[in-house]
Amino acid sequence: MKDGFIKVAAVTPKIRVADPAYNKRAIIEKIEEAEEQRAVVVVFPELCITGYTCGDLFLMEPLLQQAQDALFEIAEETNGKNMLVFVGLPIRWKGRLYNAAAAIGNGTILGLVPKMCIPNYNEFYEGRYFTPGMKEAEEVTLAGNVRVPMGSRLLFSADRMPELKIGVEICEDMWTPAPPSISHALAGANIIVNLSASDEITGKDRYRKSLVEGQSARLICGYVYASAGEGESTQDVVYSSHNMIGENGIMLAEAERFINQSVYGEIDIQRLEGQRRRMSTFLGTKEKYMEIPFHLKKEKTQLTRFVDPTPFVPGKMEERNKRCEEILLIQSMGLKKRLEHTGCGHAVVGISGGLDSTLALLVTVRAFDLLGLDRKGIHAVTMPGFGTTDRTYDNAVNLIRCLGTDFREVDIKEAVRVHFRDISHEESVHDVTYENGQARERTQILMDIANQENGMVIGTGDMSELALGWATYNGDHMSMYGVNASVPKTLVRHLVQYYADKCEEEALEKILLDVLDTPVSPELLPPEDGKISQKTEDIVGPYELHDFFLYHMLRSGFGPDKIFRLAEYAFGQKECAQEENSMEHKYSKAVILKWLKVFTRRFFSQQFKRSCLPDGPKVGTVAVSPRGDLRMPSDASGALWLAEIETLH
Repeated sequence: MKDGFIKVAAVTPKIRVADPAYNKRAIIEKIEEAEEQRAVVVVFPELCITGYTCGDLFLMEPLLQQAQDALFEIAEETNGKNMLVFVGLPIRWKGRLYNAAAAIGNGTILGLVPKMCIPNYNEFYEGRYFTPGMKEAEEVTLAGNVRVPMGSRLLFSADRMPELKIGVEICEDMWTPAPPSISHALAGANIIVNLSASDEITGKDRYRKSLVEGQSARLICGYVYASAGEGESTQDVVYSSHNMIGENGIMLAEAERFINQSVYGEIDIQRLEGQRRRMSTFLGTKEKYMEIPFHLKKEKTQLTRFVDPTPFVPGKMEERNKRCEEILLIQSMGLKKRLEHTGCGHAVVGISGGLDSTLALLVTVRAFDLLGLDRKGIHAVTMPGFGTTDRTYDNAVNLIRCLGTDFREVDIKEAVRVHFRDISHEESVHDVTYENGQARERTQILMDIANQENGMVIGTGDMSELALGWATYNGDHMSMYGVNASVPKTLVRHLVQYYADKCEEEALEKILLDVLDTPVSPELLPPEDGKISQKTEDIVGPYELHDFFLYHMLRSGFGPDKIFRLAEYAFGQKECAQEENSMEHKYSKAVILKWLKVFTRRFFSQQFKRSCLPDGPKVGTVAVSPRGDLRMPSDASGALWLAEIETLH
């Protein structure tokens, strides 16, 4: 439960139809298995105490009585166990029969949630036996004197983690136009459990999966779906135990069908609550719910879920290529609109031979092609300075010529020397003035060429640099339209790689691949033996770490403690689930902590650069534009975050 992680399980025991005594033992065995796995929320299928396929046997008193007896015995087995268990059974009340989910924990039956939508079509015939459940909770009596609340509007809340609230729906409820889970979520439920008995026909598994993913996304919740499987009657249909665990549109775990496979996963309650707080359209409900507390010990949940070390970059090649094409199109369409609106037939781009300026030029070329404009209207300017190497210079020149844009070269060294003399700065002093003087000279050149050509300067800086403030104020920080402003550095590399793979021009591909192979550098310090001496990641740290920090800080709202834990896990996890303390890490704890401090200090101290950013298109879920996703005072204190970092080891 530490850091908001809740381990859940969707479990399908092998049962016997109409044999509650046998099923009770099978359920208890699975509860013990779930306890060994340290699951704290355990969900069983619909009517699993009796079996879903009992037919008219549901009308028989012996079956109903033994099912109730089995429920009490199962509840007793949860005594002393750190879990909340949901099991399905038929419940008699006031002359009616209800298909219900019983919530049990620490030896007690906490509540009963009836099925609201009773299917009576095609292969389903539940209306013959069951009555649709009541919304408002009412007290029912079991075993003569045990009073238990029953109703759809019950929420189960952990006493030591009050932000955890669990709502329940049963099978068909999810398939209807207005599932009860909508109301549950608006009332505060962030985990929905579904006890189901969904039979298997061709193609149904894909639709079922889409429902779980879609419902968890719409409701910004965790969704635990446990379905009937082997052991149910196959007289007319077959059940596959298609167990699933979803979280906000992502499938965390999915069972292999037809083998009664239990699935486990950790749902991140903190992340879900953070997402809900951001959404002004996620409104509450006026419907009254009864909250039922249950006890859980607060302990650290061992992670087995996949934590993506590169959250901005899709892992699968097909998805990554689709993402790259989409981003290039968004960037190009954004620039196309700006060029149309201003009536500009000219664009000015500073080309260094590095990744960012390469991507900016490729985007500008695509925008001009979309407009049907001559590429000669793109004025690509290379501006060699004190740190420029032959490799980057040659790549810049060759790229410009290969793309057929207008080529210009302006050597900045003499102009910068004049400037140094004017302000009495020694050229031999390689400090921030030495570096920024070159960056601002380049920006002045670009702006003035844009004035000459009645064009606009296209910004090249990416989101990772902006997050760190790794830009010269009023230097490369400034442009007239920043096409890369919301593209993280880890994704810039893949965009250029994608362009190289699909361009079908051998010469261009060769240039782009060499750009990709060149160390990231502003090249503001003199080379050493003709090679780049100033490597950005040696100074500010690995961009893959900074992008990871940025994503989880802005997208999820996490603090340093949780980000540190996730980073340590993400850069050490294996393909298969492993305990956190047994992993070999790409980065040591000390290295992650070092760069997390750097990131946090720079993120807060450099906000003033982001507060006056040029326009630029948003391409993903995280952005730092002051007009969009990040409205933050330039003088906000980072003391709270830095103090938390100091407590980490």
